Amino acid sequence: MTHFARTSEVLTVLAAQESERLTVGDIVSVLRDRAFALLVVLLGLPNCLPMPPPIPLICGLLLALVAAQIAFGMSAPWLPRALLGRSIARADLQRAVTRAVPLLRRLERWSRPRLRVFENDIGMRAMGVLILALSLVLIVAAPLVGQIPLGLAVTLVGLGLVERDGIVVAVGLGVGALGVLLNLGFVYAVFTAVMGLLNLGAAAAGA
Repeated sequence: MTHFARTSEVLTVLAAQESERLTVGDIVSVLRDRAFALLVVLLGLPNCLPMPPPIPLICGLLLALVAAQIAFGMSAPWLPRALLGRSIARADLQRAVTRAVPLLRRLERWSRPRLRVFENDIGMRAMGVLILALSLVLIVAAPLVGQIPLGLAVTLVGLGLVERDGIVVAVGLGVGALGVLLNLGFVYAVFTAVMGLLNLGAAAAGA
């Protein structure tokens, strides 16, 4: 895998690995010097489809760790050994990659370096903070569907970082804002329902 390989090519190589499960360590070894931005893409990609627990939780935790390191200005990602040993079924990754690659290739034909406000140290640290915020919402996202807009947002942001395209990054952040609002609505609905049940129980006990 060369330094100039496009995102779609890197993901295709990952999905073509022979093992039944891919560990985080396997993935990082393929990404090499492009690990930060491509890890963001890869951790967002599975959540673009309805995924059962604990995939959104694992992706969210790993993404939070990666985002925190970007925010602190680290030059390369560090992951603890326990996380490097965590794995995802190759079939799940392949399914996500198969659906995503045609869209990624269209975006890559359209994308080019522009609005590169995040390429300086302050800009990249700010991106780390924003990705961290998306990852924290992803961790508590509504089951099965709540993670989809967040996964799409993270994937677009990561792709924009790889392609050095500020417009793609901005679109990703816009989708992320919608995803955050959607999940806040879900949390509010759950909270309201629980409070309603508690008030109903208290009223019944008082009667």
